[in-house]
Parts: sequence; structure tokens; C-alpha cells
Amino acid sequence: MANKWLFISGTDTDVGKTAIATGLLWAANNAGLRTAAIKPVAAGCEDSGAGLQNDDALQLQAIASHKLPYQQVNPVALEAAIAPHIAAQEVGKTLSASRLVGFCRGVAMLPVDMALIEGAGGWRVPLNNRETLADVARELSCPVIIVVGMRLGCLNHALLTAEAIRRDGLQIVGWVANVIDPDMPRLDENIATLKRLFNEPCLGVVPRLTNLTPEQVGGYLSLPAEFER
Repeated sequence: MANKWLFISGTDTDVGKTAIATGLLWAANNAGLRTAAIKPVAAGCEDSGAGLQNDDALQLQAIASHKLPYQQVNPVALEAAIAPHIAAQEVGKTLSASRLVGFCRGVAMLPVDMALIEGAGGWRVPLNNRETLADVARELSCPVIIVVGMRLGCLNHALLTAEAIRRDGLQIVGWVANVIDPDMPRLDENIATLKRLFNEPCLGVVPRLTNLTPEQVGGYLSLPAEFER
């Protein structure tokens, strides 16, 4: 397995990237893989006495088998729950792809089999006036998993996201249907449509769960072929 990277992107914000990421980490741990995870930039952080921390990053930190200090899991923590580049500007910070790539490479140097990177929002979330978070994945040549939040409008979002990732020259190793709206009209038909239109495998369909634990989510997921043992 030459490539340790796995980049988790979503079709939008609030589509369950963290739930799927932690489920995949659980599945990888369960398969005997050594895992580490990083959320290089997170907006929407709170200070509970240990500095700014993000709940998504804390979940990644807790489930990855290689235990890292919070600052390494989430090196850029921003308080405002808004677009990261705007949150950074408001506190006098500048985001850059090269800096985030450096943080990610530090994680990949660890003795792990999978280095999972969770994005923020969707594929084209801006970092500054020239770069987006996609530039981080491109620089690292990351295989990508798309988390499709199953709700009205998701077909367009999913297909546009996949088109953009392919245009950036990256491999999509799979996608996950995460049921955000259990009352979505024709849910099964929408999932079937995506299975027909995607060339890449569906790694799982995760129903709307009341007890959203990594173990429970991971039970609905398969690892990409590159990470199977």
C-alpha cells in the first residue's frame, strides 16, 4: 500500500463528513491498520480551557489509533463558524495551502497505514483569494472519498463534486451515501441513480442514526480497496 492518504470531502457542509471519517477510522482500526487523522483547518471552535478546539477534530483525535496532541490534529483552529478564510481574516490570520500541506505531511511521517484528512465544507472551500482546500489534496495527491448528504438537491451536488475532483486529477476511491433527511422523497431511487452515474464504488449507505458512534457508522462502511487487508 504505497499511499497512506485518504481525503474525506463532502458535497456541502453538514453532510456528515466527520461521522463517516470516524466510521472509516473505526473500520480501519478493526482491520488491524494503524491510523492517524488530521483536520488541518476547522472553523467553529470553542475554548473550554485548553484553547480553541473543534468537536469534529476531537472526534477524529479520539478514534484514530495513533494518539496525537490536539494541536497536531487541528493545527488551525478558528472560532467563528463561518467560511474558514473569512474566519481567519477576522482574526488577522492568512491561510495557505502550502502551510496546511506541511501539517498533513507531518502526520503522514508517523508509523501509520492510513493518514486520514478531513476537509472543511465542500471541495472548493476557499483558503484565500487564489487557493482552495482542494489545493491541499492536489499537492498531496490524495485519493478522495466523497460523502454525499442524502437530501433534496444532492444529485447535482454529488455529480459536480465528482467532476471537480476528477478535473483536479485526483482519484475518487469511493463515495458514501449518508442519509441526512430520512424523509427525502424517493430516497432509494436517488441512491440507485448515484450508483448508476458514479464510476466509483459505493462504500456504504449510512441510515439516519440516533446513536452516532464510530462503531455504529463503521458497521455500514467498507474500506477502499487500497486499504483492505
